[in-house]
Amino acid sequence: MARIDLQNIRHAYAPDPKSDADFALKRVDQSFDDGGAYALLGPSGCGKTSLLNIMSGLVAPTEGRVLFNGDDVTARPTEKRNIAQVFQFPVVYDSMTVRENLAFPLRNRRMKPDDIARRVNEVLDLVSLTALADRRARGLTADEKQKISLGRGLVRPDVNAILFDEPLTVVDPQVKWELRASLRDVHRRTRTTMVYVTHDQTEALTFADKVVVMYDGEIVQVGSPADLFNRPRHTFVGHFIGSPGMNIMPARVDGATVRL
Repeated sequence: MARIDLQNIRHAYAPDPKSDADFALKRVDQSFDDGGAYALLGPSGCGKTSLLNIMSGLVAPTEGRVLFNGDDVTARPTEKRNIAQVFQFPVVYDSMTVRENLAFPLRNRRMKPDDIARRVNEVLDLVSLTALADRRARGLTADEKQKISLGRGLVRPDVNAILFDEPLTVVDPQVKWELRASLRDVHRRTRTTMVYVTHDQTEALTFADKVVVMYDGEIVQVGSPADLFNRPRHTFVGHFIGSPGMNIMPARVDGATVRL
Protein backbone atom coordinates (compact mmCIF):
# COMPACT_ATOMS: atom_id res chain seq x y z
CA MET A 1 0.00 0.00 0.00
CA ALA A 2 1.16 3.56 -0.60
CA ARG A 3 0.64 7.20 0.13
CA ILE A 4 0.24 9.02 -3.19
CA ASP A 5 1.28 12.67 -3.55
CA LEU A 6 0.49 14.76 -6.62
CA GLN A 7 2.66 17.88 -6.75
CA ASN A 8 1.94 20.79 -9.11
CA ILE A 9 0.32 18.52 -11.69
CA ARG A 10 -0.72 20.18 -14.95
CA HIS A 11 -1.62 18.36 -18.14
CA ALA A 12 -2.47 19.32 -21.70
CA TYR A 13 -3.21 16.86 -24.49
CA ALA A 14 -2.28 19.33 -27.24
CA PRO A 15 1.39 20.24 -27.76
CA ASP A 16 2.81 23.60 -26.66
CA PRO A 17 0.07 24.79 -24.25
CA LYS A 18 0.17 28.54 -23.63
CA SER A 19 -2.74 29.39 -21.29
CA ASP A 20 -4.90 27.72 -18.64
CA ALA A 21 -7.54 27.10 -21.30
CA ASP A 22 -5.12 24.70 -23.03
CA PHE A 23 -4.80 22.48 -19.96
CA ALA A 24 -7.19 19.63 -19.16
CA LEU A 25 -5.72 19.74 -15.63
CA LYS A 26 -4.86 23.29 -14.61
CA ARG A 27 -2.98 22.71 -11.33
CA VAL A 28 -3.45 19.89 -8.87
CA ASP A 29 -1.79 19.42 -5.48
CA GLN A 30 -3.33 16.56 -3.56
CA SER A 31 -2.29 13.72 -1.25
CA PHE A 32 -4.00 10.35 -0.83
CA ASP A 33 -3.09 8.79 2.52
CA ASP A 34 -1.96 5.19 2.79
CA GLY A 35 -5.01 2.98 3.33
CA GLY A 36 -7.57 5.71 2.56
CA ALA A 37 -10.78 5.39 0.55
CA TYR A 38 -11.16 8.38 -1.80
CA ALA A 39 -13.54 9.39 -4.57
CA LEU A 40 -12.76 11.76 -7.43
CA LEU A 41 -16.15 13.33 -8.12
CA GLY A 42 -17.17 15.71 -10.88
CA PRO A 43 -19.01 16.07 -14.19
CA SER A 44 -17.79 14.56 -17.44
CA GLY A 45 -14.77 16.42 -18.82
CA CYS A 46 -13.60 17.88 -15.49
CA GLY A 47 -10.28 15.97 -15.57
CA LYS A 48 -10.87 13.18 -13.05
CA THR A 49 -10.01 10.27 -15.39
CA SER A 50 -6.95 12.15 -16.65
CA LEU A 51 -5.81 12.53 -13.05
CA LEU A 52 -6.39 8.83 -12.35
CA ASN A 53 -4.41 7.84 -15.45
CA ILE A 54 -1.53 10.08 -14.37
CA MET A 55 -1.52 8.28 -11.01
CA SER A 56 -1.44 4.88 -12.71
CA GLY A 57 1.21 5.89 -15.26
CA LEU A 58 -1.00 5.53 -18.34
CA VAL A 59 -0.54 9.28 -18.93
CA ALA A 60 2.62 11.31 -18.28
CA PRO A 61 1.81 14.78 -16.89
CA THR A 62 2.92 17.85 -18.82
CA GLU A 63 4.16 19.35 -15.54
CA GLY A 64 4.54 18.21 -11.94
CA ARG A 65 5.48 15.08 -10.03
CA VAL A 66 3.82 11.87 -8.78
CA LEU A 67 5.23 10.34 -5.58
CA PHE A 68 4.51 6.94 -4.02
CA ASN A 69 5.61 6.87 -0.38
CA GLY A 70 7.94 9.80 -1.14
CA ASP A 71 9.52 8.06 -4.15
CA ASP A 72 9.27 10.00 -7.44
CA VAL A 73 7.52 7.68 -9.95
CA THR A 74 6.61 10.33 -12.54
CA ALA A 75 8.74 8.73 -15.25
CA ARG A 76 8.10 5.16 -14.10
CA PRO A 77 5.90 3.01 -16.38
CA THR A 78 2.64 1.50 -15.16
CA GLU A 79 4.00 -2.00 -14.61
CA LYS A 80 6.68 -0.60 -12.28
CA ARG A 81 4.20 1.24 -10.04
CA ASN A 82 2.46 -1.89 -8.73
CA ILE A 83 -0.98 -0.37 -9.33
CA ALA A 84 -4.23 -2.25 -9.97
CA GLN A 85 -6.76 -0.43 -12.13
CA VAL A 86 -10.41 -1.41 -12.58
CA PHE A 87 -11.99 0.12 -15.68
CA GLN A 88 -15.57 0.98 -16.68
CA PHE A 89 -15.98 -2.27 -18.58
CA PRO A 90 -14.88 -5.57 -16.98
CA VAL A 91 -11.56 -6.88 -18.31
CA VAL A 92 -11.61 -10.66 -17.84
CA TYR A 93 -10.49 -13.74 -19.71
CA ASP A 94 -13.77 -15.33 -20.85
CA SER A 95 -12.24 -18.74 -21.57
CA MET A 96 -10.88 -19.03 -17.99
CA THR A 97 -12.79 -19.90 -14.85
CA VAL A 98 -13.17 -17.30 -12.09
CA ARG A 99 -10.45 -19.07 -10.11
CA GLU A 100 -8.07 -19.09 -13.12
CA ASN A 101 -8.71 -15.37 -13.74
CA LEU A 102 -7.68 -14.55 -10.18
CA ALA A 103 -4.66 -16.85 -10.26
CA PHE A 104 -3.34 -15.49 -13.56
CA PRO A 105 -1.42 -12.43 -12.23
CA LEU A 106 0.11 -14.55 -9.46
CA ARG A 107 1.28 -17.21 -11.91
CA ASN A 108 2.88 -14.47 -13.99
CA ARG A 109 4.84 -13.52 -10.88
CA ARG A 110 5.87 -17.17 -10.41
CA MET A 111 4.41 -17.57 -6.96
CA LYS A 112 4.38 -21.07 -5.51
CA PRO A 113 1.23 -23.10 -6.38
CA ASP A 114 0.26 -23.55 -2.71
CA ASP A 115 0.59 -19.79 -2.08
CA ILE A 116 -1.48 -19.06 -5.20
CA ALA A 117 -4.26 -21.42 -4.13
CA ARG A 118 -4.39 -19.96 -0.62
CA ARG A 119 -4.44 -16.35 -1.83
CA VAL A 120 -7.08 -17.03 -4.52
CA ASN A 121 -9.37 -18.71 -1.98
CA GLU A 122 -9.03 -15.72 0.34
CA VAL A 123 -9.99 -13.28 -2.44
CA LEU A 124 -12.86 -15.47 -3.68
CA ASP A 125 -14.36 -15.18 -0.21
CA LEU A 126 -13.57 -11.46 -0.01
CA VAL A 127 -15.50 -10.60 -3.20
CA SER A 128 -18.26 -13.21 -2.69
CA LEU A 129 -17.35 -15.36 -5.70
CA THR A 130 -16.61 -18.69 -3.99
CA ALA A 131 -19.80 -20.29 -5.36
CA LEU A 132 -18.77 -19.34 -8.91
CA ALA A 133 -15.09 -20.20 -8.59
CA ASP A 134 -15.12 -23.00 -11.19
CA ARG A 135 -17.49 -21.33 -13.66
CA ARG A 136 -16.10 -19.92 -16.88
CA ALA A 137 -16.29 -16.13 -17.01
CA ARG A 138 -18.02 -16.15 -20.38
CA GLY A 139 -21.45 -16.91 -18.91
CA LEU A 140 -21.34 -14.52 -15.97
CA THR A 141 -23.25 -11.25 -15.56
CA ALA A 142 -21.58 -7.83 -15.87
CA ASP A 143 -21.51 -7.31 -12.10
CA GLU A 144 -20.00 -10.78 -11.52
CA LYS A 145 -17.32 -10.01 -14.12
CA GLN A 146 -16.62 -6.69 -12.44
CA LYS A 147 -16.13 -8.56 -9.16
CA ILE A 148 -13.47 -10.63 -10.96
CA SER A 149 -11.74 -7.39 -12.02
CA LEU A 150 -11.84 -6.21 -8.41
CA GLY A 151 -10.53 -9.56 -7.21
CA ARG A 152 -7.61 -9.43 -9.63
CA GLY A 153 -6.68 -6.08 -8.14
CA LEU A 154 -6.85 -7.47 -4.60
CA VAL A 155 -5.16 -10.80 -5.22
CA ARG A 156 -1.67 -9.33 -5.42
CA PRO A 157 -0.60 -8.99 -1.79
CA ASP A 158 1.92 -6.22 -2.49
CA VAL A 159 -0.28 -3.87 -4.56
CA ASN A 160 0.28 -0.15 -3.80
CA ALA A 161 -3.23 1.06 -4.62
CA ILE A 162 -6.39 0.15 -6.51
CA LEU A 163 -7.77 2.77 -8.90
CA PHE A 164 -11.39 2.55 -10.10
CA ASP A 165 -12.57 4.37 -13.23
CA GLU A 166 -16.41 4.48 -13.14
CA PRO A 167 -16.49 0.75 -12.29
CA LEU A 168 -20.28 0.45 -11.96
CA THR A 169 -21.19 1.93 -15.37
CA VAL A 170 -22.31 -1.41 -16.85
CA VAL A 171 -23.92 -2.76 -13.68
CA ASP A 172 -27.69 -2.94 -13.26
CA PRO A 173 -29.00 -0.19 -10.93
CA GLN A 174 -30.42 -2.65 -8.38
CA VAL A 175 -27.00 -4.34 -8.08
CA LYS A 176 -24.98 -1.12 -7.74
CA TRP A 177 -25.83 -0.67 -4.07
CA GLU A 178 -24.70 -4.23 -3.28
CA LEU A 179 -21.39 -3.76 -5.09
CA ARG A 180 -20.73 -0.41 -3.38
CA ALA A 181 -21.36 -2.05 -0.02
CA SER A 182 -19.05 -4.90 -1.03
CA LEU A 183 -16.30 -2.42 -1.96
CA ARG A 184 -16.66 -0.67 1.40
CA ASP A 185 -16.41 -4.00 3.19
CA VAL A 186 -13.33 -4.98 1.17
CA HIS A 187 -11.69 -1.68 2.05
CA ARG A 188 -12.42 -2.07 5.76
CA ARG A 189 -10.91 -5.56 5.72
CA THR A 190 -7.82 -4.86 3.60
CA ARG A 191 -7.09 -1.13 4.23
CA THR A 192 -5.76 -0.91 0.68
CA THR A 193 -5.43 2.62 -0.72
CA MET A 194 -8.41 3.07 -3.07
CA VAL A 195 -9.27 5.94 -5.42
CA TYR A 196 -12.68 5.79 -7.12
CA VAL A 197 -13.61 8.00 -10.08
CA THR A 198 -17.29 8.75 -10.63
CA HIS A 199 -19.70 11.46 -11.78
CA ASP A 200 -22.41 9.99 -9.50
CA GLN A 201 -22.54 11.73 -6.13
CA THR A 202 -24.39 8.79 -4.54
CA GLU A 203 -21.53 6.44 -5.46
CA ALA A 204 -18.93 8.90 -4.18
CA LEU A 205 -20.66 9.77 -0.93
CA THR A 206 -21.43 6.14 -0.01
CA PHE A 207 -17.99 4.75 -0.89
CA ALA A 208 -15.42 7.31 0.17
CA ASP A 209 -14.12 8.55 3.50
CA LYS A 210 -12.97 11.67 1.65
CA VAL A 211 -14.38 13.06 -1.58
CA VAL A 212 -12.23 15.13 -3.94
CA VAL A 213 -14.56 17.36 -5.98
CA MET A 214 -13.24 18.45 -9.38
CA TYR A 215 -14.50 21.17 -11.66
CA ASP A 216 -13.00 22.48 -14.89
CA GLY A 217 -9.62 20.80 -14.41
CA GLU A 218 -9.15 21.80 -10.76
CA ILE A 219 -9.89 20.45 -7.30
CA VAL A 220 -12.40 22.82 -5.69
CA GLN A 221 -12.95 21.04 -2.35
CA VAL A 222 -11.83 17.96 -0.43
CA GLY A 223 -13.80 16.70 2.54
CA SER A 224 -16.04 14.10 4.11
CA PRO A 225 -19.51 13.64 2.61
CA ALA A 226 -20.97 15.58 5.56
CA ASP A 227 -18.53 18.48 5.05
CA LEU A 228 -19.37 18.78 1.36
CA PHE A 229 -23.10 18.68 2.02
CA ASN A 230 -23.20 21.06 4.97
CA ARG A 231 -20.25 23.40 4.32
CA PRO A 232 -19.56 23.80 0.59
CA ARG A 233 -16.64 26.15 -0.14
CA HIS A 234 -17.42 26.65 -3.82
CA THR A 235 -20.66 27.43 -5.62
CA PHE A 236 -20.21 24.35 -7.83
CA VAL A 237 -20.04 22.10 -4.75
CA GLY A 238 -23.19 23.67 -3.31
CA HIS A 239 -25.04 23.13 -6.57
CA PHE A 240 -23.62 19.66 -7.37
CA ILE A 241 -23.86 17.96 -3.97
CA GLY A 242 -27.32 17.08 -2.71
CA SER A 243 -30.59 16.34 -4.46
CA PRO A 244 -31.78 18.91 -5.19
CA GLY A 245 -28.67 21.06 -4.97
CA MET A 246 -28.53 24.46 -3.34
CA ASN A 247 -30.12 27.41 -5.10
CA ILE A 248 -27.46 30.01 -5.95
CA MET A 249 -28.44 33.69 -6.10
CA PRO A 250 -26.21 36.64 -7.02
CA ALA A 251 -25.60 38.90 -4.01
CA ARG A 252 -23.30 41.63 -2.73
CA VAL A 253 -21.90 41.91 0.79
CA ASP A 254 -21.99 45.51 2.07
CA GLY A 255 -20.59 45.67 5.62
CA ALA A 256 -22.88 43.49 7.73
CA THR A 257 -25.60 43.50 5.06
CA VAL A 258 -26.17 41.10 2.17
CA ARG A 259 -27.94 42.75 -0.75
CA LEU A 260 -29.87 40.56 -3.22
